[in-house]
Amino acid sequence: MEYKISNRLRITAIILMILGALGVGYGFWDSHHYQTEDDVRELLASESHHGEGHATETHGEEHADESHGEETHVTDGHDVDEAHAEEGHKMSHEEHVLHQIHNRPYAALYVAAFFFFMIALGVLAFYGIQYASQAGWSPVLFRVMEGITYYVLPGGLIVLAIAFVADSHLFVWLKEGITVEGHENYDKLVAGKSGWLNKTGFFIRGLIFLGGWSLYRYFSRKFSIAQDSADDNRNFKKNFRISAAFLVFYIYTESMMSWDWIMSVDPHWFSTLFGWYVFASMFVSGITVIAMITIYLKSKGLMEFVNDSHIHDLAKFMFAISIFWTYLWFSQFMLIWYSNIPEEVTYFITRIEDYNLPFFGMVAMNFIFPILLLMNSDYKRIPWFVIMTGIVILCGHYVDVFNMIMPATVGDRWFIGVPELGAILLFGGLFLLIVFTALSKAPLLAKGNPFIKESEHFHY
Repeated sequence: MEYKISNRLRITAIILMILGALGVGYGFWDSHHYQTEDDVRELLASESHHGEGHATETHGEEHADESHGEETHVTDGHDVDEAHAEEGHKMSHEEHVLHQIHNRPYAALYVAAFFFFMIALGVLAFYGIQYASQAGWSPVLFRVMEGITYYVLPGGLIVLAIAFVADSHLFVWLKEGITVEGHENYDKLVAGKSGWLNKTGFFIRGLIFLGGWSLYRYFSRKFSIAQDSADDNRNFKKNFRISAAFLVFYIYTESMMSWDWIMSVDPHWFSTLFGWYVFASMFVSGITVIAMITIYLKSKGLMEFVNDSHIHDLAKFMFAISIFWTYLWFSQFMLIWYSNIPEEVTYFITRIEDYNLPFFGMVAMNFIFPILLLMNSDYKRIPWFVIMTGIVILCGHYVDVFNMIMPATVGDRWFIGVPELGAILLFGGLFLLIVFTALSKAPLLAKGNPFIKESEHFHY
């Protein structure tokens, strides 16, 4: 059974991309309305008069310089070394807000780009696990997984391109003079990390990560297609071996990627659980998209070999990894909160004070909703129920990425508005176009897989 991308789907994806590009463009245009501190003063006065916005007079200078605790100060939404205060380098509230406004369109673009990229990377990890474990239930889903993972390379390159263009709008350690002692931007702590946090190393590592993941994806797909017409299991065995090697490479590089691409926006803060935390988010998001695309294709009569037991097992993974994500979220939060070390707890203080709704809302969407909706085994077999739960999970994990990036870049100036929605539409349309085009390049059933009969007759 082969799938051909319809003109309707292709046109829909292109329209989404155009609308998204317009929204992103509007975000950059709007942010450049504010060029001076006088412009910001007018904005703050207007907000104070109407009682609107997040930055009000009650925050004042205190928020700009003390919201992260006694040990740290805030610049561009980032922590900077307290030596700044001692040297008399103090950013005015208006200048602080001006930087936040200019950072917002870059941050909105980066959040959406990383979100769709992490879905594809999570699917690649799940695909590798299925091959390495020689799972018998999942081969009927392999072509869907292969289609989604086609987005890993273009999606990752886009993330790196945005990081390159955004520069210090996202990563404060790229600011001029931040590692130069005596410079007004000098940060002793960031300077101490400059062996790792430097522009050359950041992009070299990023290209190595993407190269390794993409090479595995290329050869695994090649062996999978070749196995369809083979008269032995040689290609399957090759796939098994490279999948086992890939998983070792992946577990290291995924952690380093999470440090570079996400955690380094807060260079004064770190968590030893962060790599696992990001992995859980991308893993459950990827599995959710596998389920949603499979249900869509099955509804079109294209995957009759998929039964409700396959949907049940995908939903079971959605349920289980949601609990795993919650365990990691709580472990990271509880240990830092309990120890109450200022340079650690500032991360959560910022999010609870300025991001109260998205911070606790994402916990509800990523834990409470999946638990309530998927706890019953029978509900896991109902396609529309799985789709509904999947939408909630994906929204929750978008907000999770939003919470990781926005507090460090836009501070309390956050809002899910035109730039954020535009970026979602832009990369959502691109994701659909690439994934469904990839799905049309090969039959939807990996008929040569030695476990395909077991998978077709899988019942639970």
